[in-house]
Amino acid sequence: MQWRLRLRAAERGIWKSTELRRLLADAGLEISAGKMSALWTGTPTTIRLDDLDVICAVLSCDPAALLIPEPEKVAARRRSREHAANGDAAPPMVAPRLGRGRSEPPL
Repeated sequence: MQWRLRLRAAERGIWKSTELRRLLADAGLEISAGKMSALWTGTPTTIRLDDLDVICAVLSCDPAALLIPEPEKVAARRRSREHAANGDAAPPMVAPRLGRGRSEPPL
């Protein structure tokens, strides 16, 4: 799913997360600054339906305006799973991570 909170807010003339947070608080939904930042800048992994209901009321929209399905991602996941079940998939490539200048452990 694609999360389109910022786009929908911009369509309503809301350009800052603090402004949306204030409007949500006026509607009875108190959101911490951290949670508001996460909702504003990225796609939430979870969202309470009650919270979504208030967000939709404040933005005068329905959930379909905020959550856009991505069927191609579902299809890709399905194909990947089918290949893995058939043993067709090669093991994922693992790239080494470079250290952060750490010293070697003592001997």
